[in-house]
Amino acid sequence: MEAVAGPVVYQKLVLWDPSLGSDEEEEEEEEETSELVAPYPWRPQDSLGSKVGGLPGAWARLVAALLLLAVGFSLAARQLYTSGDPTGSLGSAAPRPGGHSHHPGVYHHGAIISPAATCSHLGQELLVAGGNVVDAGVGAALCLAVVHPHATGLGAMFWGLFHNSTSGRSTALTSGPAQTLAPGLGLPSALPALRLLHTHFGRLPWPRLLLGPTTLAQEGFLVDTALAAALAARGTKGLCPLLCHTDGTPLRPGARATNPKLAGVLHTAALTAAPALAGDALLSLLLRDLGLQGPLSGPTPTLEPAVQLAVPQGILSTTPSPSAGPELLAMLEAALHSGGPSPDPCPPLPQAPVTPVGSVLATIDSSGSVLLLTSSLNSSFGSGHLSPSTGVLLSNLVAQPTTSAWACPLILHGSPDDAEADVLGLVASGTPAVAKVMTHALLSHLAGPQSQAQHQHQQGLTPSTSVCGQGTLLQVAVQAEHTHVSSVPSGCCTFQGF
Repeated sequence: MEAVAGPVVYQKLVLWDPSLGSDEEEEEEEEETSELVAPYPWRPQDSLGSKVGGLPGAWARLVAALLLLAVGFSLAARQLYTSGDPTGSLGSAAPRPGGHSHHPGVYHHGAIISPAATCSHLGQELLVAGGNVVDAGVGAALCLAVVHPHATGLGAMFWGLFHNSTSGRSTALTSGPAQTLAPGLGLPSALPALRLLHTHFGRLPWPRLLLGPTTLAQEGFLVDTALAAALAARGTKGLCPLLCHTDGTPLRPGARATNPKLAGVLHTAALTAAPALAGDALLSLLLRDLGLQGPLSGPTPTLEPAVQLAVPQGILSTTPSPSAGPELLAMLEAALHSGGPSPDPCPPLPQAPVTPVGSVLATIDSSGSVLLLTSSLNSSFGSGHLSPSTGVLLSNLVAQPTTSAWACPLILHGSPDDAEADVLGLVASGTPAVAKVMTHALLSHLAGPQSQAQHQHQQGLTPSTSVCGQGTLLQVAVQAEHTHVSSVPSGCCTFQGF
């Protein structure tokens, strides 16, 4: 029987501000109820998950373990749900009570879009459970670290851009400068970066976000077409037995893969009390695997104000250097002042020795809060070095000034005084020309529907193409109090909402 969601409460984000005292009370928030549009076939008991963060020591560990066990029992039903389509499918907007319905990708309350159907469903479930866009985005990012090891993972570097509609402020997440763990191996920064973001802006308890990813790693996940294609192109050297059959051949779409060592790392991370400790246990295991001696300085993720540019249509926000954010804003400012057509998003570029490989996702709610996340292992499956103690693939990102030159998530929002202003978020990956792609997409958006269609026809940027022949561009927006999600190419990613 198909699962039916009952009434849920969706709460708006509350900004963490270091200038506020610890005794200041949160504003009373407006409550809304809705029904789930696309049911999610497995659902941990949120009443238990909401208490984990407040239980001390052994009780917290016990409850977290029980929650993981409960999720494990329900995983079989979830896998049956997705096994019929291992590639994943685009989300749909089913008719609401009374015949009210929307086109696919349009939702009333909140939505998420990611490259993996499993992770989009997980993010949607966190939204329905009362989480905010940060909870949904971080949970989906940890899920992608399990099911898409060719593009992201705990060994990846993360960048993010979060706009809080309550305060009107935009905050950038950076992993800090790329550091080398060993020659050709990057220092992992995903866990402390995502934990830091959640600590300041998330709502659900941290262990709740790791339930789904931990269970997928322990009990197994279905290989989708994206992972299978990456395996077929690269081969399985260094990746067995994790992603290959007993005869050494790569797993194909629909095959089941497990990563119990990674599940152990995620379980340990769920029990850490502070963001600074989130990556310590992982780092110590990696040092042991590599035969290295400590101490080694850990990653230094930061949260800082976004770089902004005021334009007639609102305020543009992006990530600071060393990302391509400042370059993006400079290009947009020049194009807007010139009044000319949007530039060619795919100019000829010199052949790069390595085409950056990464992953992107976006979450949004109807109040206008947005989280854009992008991550990278640098090349497909990173360094190809699989840590035997952790199940983590290390990146080959090293300490160079251009390692994050392609990362530039972008948000266009109104002034803090305009509570009903529309919001637009754009995030792309997989191309050295990403700043030009983003400039073209934003100018096309600002030009209006007719001009936008004309630009897309002239430049060849249509839903059937990829970004400069490769990569992904995600777009999320709030218009008329509804959330909208889409991607280029249109079939690359799965969106879900309610």
